Amino acid sequence: MTYCVAVRRENGLVFLSDSRTNAGVDQINTFRKMHVYEVPGERVMVLLTAGNLSVSQSVASGLRVQMENQGEKSLASAPNMFSAAKLVGDAVRKVHARDAESLKAFGIEFNVSLIFGGQVKGEEPRLFNIYSAGNFIEATPETPYFQIGESKYGKPILDRVVGGQLSLDEVAKCCLISMDSTMKSNLSVGLPLDLLCYEKDSLRVQRRTLIDGKDPYFASLRERWGEQLRKVFNELPDPGYWK
Repeated sequence: MTYCVAVRRENGLVFLSDSRTNAGVDQINTFRKMHVYEVPGERVMVLLTAGNLSVSQSVASGLRVQMENQGEKSLASAPNMFSAAKLVGDAVRKVHARDAESLKAFGIEFNVSLIFGGQVKGEEPRLFNIYSAGNFIEATPETPYFQIGESKYGKPILDRVVGGQLSLDEVAKCCLISMDSTMKSNLSVGLPLDLLCYEKDSLRVQRRTLIDGKDPYFASLRERWGEQLRKVFNELPDPGYWK
């Protein structure tokens, strides 16, 4: 299981993913689920993946191979983010055509969910949610964020906070609290975390970090968020229905 979230604001984009893919009593595997495709000064694109690991890795690797093959249509040559999102959808369909029947024969469902966003020079930052069929939808001012994987536990804080004129740091803080809420309720989501904040028109990755169990800020954020929730809860009046 995994949890990934990305938010589009007027001032840029924030991406956050965990790295746990399989959790059990005696087995925990870690694979990073954030993939960055960058041509500094021209474009930055970020892909977050959830679902079947072999499928998502095939899609991410295929996109990178396309970029390395000069002359082939790729994320490096797409004229805009919409065209780039179509290339990602095509990559999903290509893997489906190759592997879906073989997976089905072993009782494995073809399952992948992707968040794809970034900016191509000359247009605004954009964010897309891409499905297993290769189709996609785009974030809007009314729906500025997407989640994939184990999304239900981290959604309430996003619905309450993401909006208005938030800085990228404030959006990142909200995403980290969303991740903490998910980790608290589901042991199949876990550290380390990949966090990337992309500032509009920078056209290069400047703010990316890996957060592990020794990270002092995230540890403090988790502790203080829990304390403040308990404090607010204790300050609320008890139900008066039976008085």
